[in-house]
Amino acid sequence: MLQVENTYLFLLILPIVAFLYSSVGHGGASGYLALMALFSFAPETMKPTALLLNLFVAGISFYYYFRSGFFNKKLFFYFAIASVPFAFIGGTLEIEAPVYKKILAALLVFAILKMLNVFGKESQTIKDIKLWQGLLVGSIIGFFSGLIGIGGGIILTPIILLLHWGKMKEAAAVSALFIWVNSAAGLIGQLSSGVSLEKESFILVAIALIGGVLGGYYGSKKINNQNLRYILACVLIIACIKLVFT
Repeated sequence: MLQVENTYLFLLILPIVAFLYSSVGHGGASGYLALMALFSFAPETMKPTALLLNLFVAGISFYYYFRSGFFNKKLFFYFAIASVPFAFIGGTLEIEAPVYKKILAALLVFAILKMLNVFGKESQTIKDIKLWQGLLVGSIIGFFSGLIGIGGGIILTPIILLLHWGKMKEAAAVSALFIWVNSAAGLIGQLSSGVSLEKESFILVAIALIGGVLGGYYGSKKINNQNLRYILACVLIIACIKLVFT
């Protein structure tokens, strides 16, 4: 898996991606998938590797946001009840590489908009979420999370903010655990269908954790390095274009 051109450049960028995503409560799967697409990783290795990285980075991010008191249990469970089984179902399914790339490119748009702070404004008036709303949103995001190999936080966070179901750091805390449970369910679904993890995946985990730990710590405090997010947004845009036209 690591026998790709410019391996060292890939390993240099990986923890930076983990740092930026972890700082906003995300595991970073959309960023890892974009990065792997840019470096021409085999499609069959991308999904399980991204989900494995998500488990560790999102877990670290949730730990710091939880310790800082931003976790909303009700908000999380309303989404997770339906998302977990649907993420498992999505993880058992295989789709053709061209279709996979197009769906991933569409989902990367959410990541790009998030990094550009299009969804960065939080409302002072918080609305109470209804159970049916959480189940509907959770099931849809969960299914695509397992199918594509993301945790779904990059979609959930904008929805929480747009519908005024929570504030920024609260959305980050909920999304971090949401990503973790969906990634676990999706990965279990893939493993149960015969997909295997390569040993090199755990080397990537160790490297990504460096950025994940730092991002989770500083993100749960006060850091907001917008310049780095603009750079990541450019990387995601390039990856998005490559996925669409290759």
